[in-house]
Amino acid sequence: MAVRYGAWQGGPDPLEPPYDIRDALDEVGDDVLAGMSPRAALNRLLRRGTTGRDGLDALRRRARERSRDLRRQGRLDGTLDQVRELLDTALEEERRALFPIPDDAARMAEAELDALPNDTARAVRELADYQWRSPEARQAYEQIQELLRSEVLDAQFAGMKDALQNATPEDLERIRQMMQSLNDMLDADARGEHSQEQFDEFMQRYGDFFPEQPKDLDELIDALARRAAAAQQLMDSLTPEQRAELGNLMSNALGQAGLADEMSRLQQGLRSARPDLRWGGRQRMDGEQGMGYAAATGALAELADLDQLDELLGQDYPGASLDDIDEELIERALGRAAVEDMAQLRRIERELREQGYVQRGGDGLRLTPRALRRLGATALRRVFALIESGGRGGHDVRNAGAAGEITGASREWRFGDEQPLDVVRTVRNAVQRGRGGRVELSAEDFEVVETERRSSAAIALLVDMSYSMELRGTWGEAKTTALALHSLVTTRYPQDAIEIIGFSDYARVMSPGALVDHDWDRVQGTNLQHGLMLARRHLDKHRGAEPVILVITDGEPTAHLAADGFADFAWPPTRETIAATLAEVERCTRRGATINVFMLDDDPRLVSFMQDLGRRNGGRVFQPKRGSLGEFVVADYLSSRRGKRRAAS
Repeated sequence: MAVRYGAWQGGPDPLEPPYDIRDALDEVGDDVLAGMSPRAALNRLLRRGTTGRDGLDALRRRARERSRDLRRQGRLDGTLDQVRELLDTALEEERRALFPIPDDAARMAEAELDALPNDTARAVRELADYQWRSPEARQAYEQIQELLRSEVLDAQFAGMKDALQNATPEDLERIRQMMQSLNDMLDADARGEHSQEQFDEFMQRYGDFFPEQPKDLDELIDALARRAAAAQQLMDSLTPEQRAELGNLMSNALGQAGLADEMSRLQQGLRSARPDLRWGGRQRMDGEQGMGYAAATGALAELADLDQLDELLGQDYPGASLDDIDEELIERALGRAAVEDMAQLRRIERELREQGYVQRGGDGLRLTPRALRRLGATALRRVFALIESGGRGGHDVRNAGAAGEITGASREWRFGDEQPLDVVRTVRNAVQRGRGGRVELSAEDFEVVETERRSSAAIALLVDMSYSMELRGTWGEAKTTALALHSLVTTRYPQDAIEIIGFSDYARVMSPGALVDHDWDRVQGTNLQHGLMLARRHLDKHRGAEPVILVITDGEPTAHLAADGFADFAWPPTRETIAATLAEVERCTRRGATINVFMLDDDPRLVSFMQDLGRRNGGRVFQPKRGSLGEFVVADYLSSRRGKRRAAS
């Protein structure tokens, strides 16, 4: 059997190694840890692009620059100027020919020329039956009709102007037949009766009129409708006088060629097929040089593409997706390089989804649990780097968090054991029980290392989410710290239980994902009392654990839960708010919980309140400098873990 090998043609190569998305993911993580929401960070990555490739912002900038260049190309009434110039040439040559003729017929002809209306279209129409004496004048007048025919047809069917030079009546009849067949196809398509075979037959007969060589009727309709809509915008952009004058000239020219009816039918069919296009509306052109009708139509069609592309690249509408941006639209407007830039952005978004880092929901892209774990690990590495650079040391916890300290003894394995396996003694048991030289492991061979159970801790991490945290630029650091501590506890100290509690006007328990997704509401209030209530609830779920409460805040309490259960806000804080918060501090203290506070501001009211809280509870109050919050919080936690280990021993 003969086998042929060639390039893969079925889309993405199934054997291609996974795309290295780590750099892109780290860029997103940097923005998220700086305080940005995941959706905003992902959108920023797509707007910014990657190394060597343009992002959405650069593509949008190029589209706007191209749009400005097009608007400077010229005026839209250039065809009228050309017609007037040809008409003036014809009249001048005719008068020059009539002047030396000494008969009454010549004088009557001069009077007829003098009586022509100022309206160019009416003058051209009245000269349709005029008997020209000058061959040069006749030639200039006939050029008007040829110009109008070629401009109108070239505007609708790009590239036809060259084919219409020195067109014979037979050539015009073939164009009419092509337009009639095209209109028949549009009518059949509207009735649902069109087939690909009909289109293929049409292209075999008239394909030379369509250099773009469309593959099906939809592709042909798209190209023709874009130009027809642009032509209508051109007419709407002229003054009423210019519009009427040019419309009459084109109608006369097409009527004389027998094309007017089919052209009108085509315009109606294209409107019905593509009602989504912008049919009409004025466009502004700032150039000084007049543009021909076909050239102006092409420029306006390109402007329409650029306007649509500008909106799509903005991605600021509900449900926006890179899939909305058509590849052909990008290539028409910005060229092949832009298509490759967009393909790179799409690949980044696709790989983030396929590799399990993001998922698309009703409100856009969101980070998955896998991405959140990586984000937490990144935050933890950064915090450890700060601890090391600050000389604190002691942060290598690769082996931390085991179920307990190894005692040196071992025992037989029992179902449900979490202790490490004693490999040497397990294999020895199998050898001793082996028969005939074969060693087979069975359940009764397994032995585990005996460990001494470490004490566990229940940690409630309270993070201030009042709007002042965003205004002062401390939210990103607080978020990074919370994610780092959560990652450390869940991955290295699984016997400890941590819960993140965000508090502003009210407090609520937050998962790492909710913390990362948090977007700001301009609510007033720092309700530490409610946060401490939820912290006690978490501690009560872990009665046998060491209770620890960590508070990150930049302001004194300004809200508390009133008797009706609603938050009562006041600034400066009322006595009721201070009393309710300190009462909750007393309850936590009686519960045996240590409250350590990390202040992110040096306001005297905040310092005074937190010092009072520390005296009542016995916890510590820290005021880390900007950029060192994570170092303080994580180092404090690790120090407490080492302290409990020494106490247990």
